[in-house]
Amino acid sequence: MLRGLYTAAAGMMAQQQRHDTITNNISNLNTPGYKQKDAVTHSFPDMLLHLTGTKDAGGQAIGKLSTGVFAEESLQINQQGDLMQTNRFSDFAIVSDIEVPGVHFDSSGKSVGADGQIVFQPQAFFTVQNTNGETRYTRDGQFKLDSEGFLTLPDGSRVLDSSGQPFQLPADMSFNALTLTKDNRLVDPLTGKSAGKLLMTRVDNPNDLVREGDGKFKLGPDVTTGVRELDATDRVEVRQGYVERSNVDATQSMVDLMAASRAYEANQKVIQFFDKSLDKAVNEIGKV
Repeated sequence: MLRGLYTAAAGMMAQQQRHDTITNNISNLNTPGYKQKDAVTHSFPDMLLHLTGTKDAGGQAIGKLSTGVFAEESLQINQQGDLMQTNRFSDFAIVSDIEVPGVHFDSSGKSVGADGQIVFQPQAFFTVQNTNGETRYTRDGQFKLDSEGFLTLPDGSRVLDSSGQPFQLPADMSFNALTLTKDNRLVDPLTGKSAGKLLMTRVDNPNDLVREGDGKFKLGPDVTTGVRELDATDRVEVRQGYVERSNVDATQSMVDLMAASRAYEANQKVIQFFDKSLDKAVNEIGKV
């Protein structure tokens, strides 16, 4: 009986985390470049049940019994978000469809091989430097120019150029007159003078990134490979005058939210049932 109580309690905790993940996605519906997260649940180690057999025949396996569930992790869905045209010269959006030879990715950016090996589609990011001087990655391309001529994000993080330094506009150039070229350079179309090239980073496994907030990511502590500057062979385009919208599906998120709430309530009722059964066992049967 207690096993069922623990199983229902584990289910409630898993659904609570699922609920929190979905509400976080919904709250970021209007966050440029936000990538949806999905909660992943797994069962506790299975317990095998065996029939009691003779000494010679041995036991016969009849199945397995799950002893509960837990929310193991939240995986990021790196599906391309829709582009919204803003016509602002300071807005930029990434369109990324990087290929890996011999690998076909599904709509979520994942491929499962015949041997069960999972490969995630590489993704492209703007490269920025936060206020502490640390390198971060983002899909948020809502840039602006600060008083010193540096290209920044709204939170003050500075966009990096191809040399790895903060992108600073020359004093004799106007930001609203610059046009982005195919090789990600900001140039004056009248004079042909270049203000610099945006540093675009390719991350081979986007799950190596740790979500930090404000639309920025950092590399995991053990990541030493699989991160480099984009080259001409990568199928990535940066469009000026657009922003990438969040890839959260609002309708599906509401359905998932209701499903998590109903599953939580169902486990809650199971716990109430076990509580009443234990109460009867202790206070009524125990008196006999």
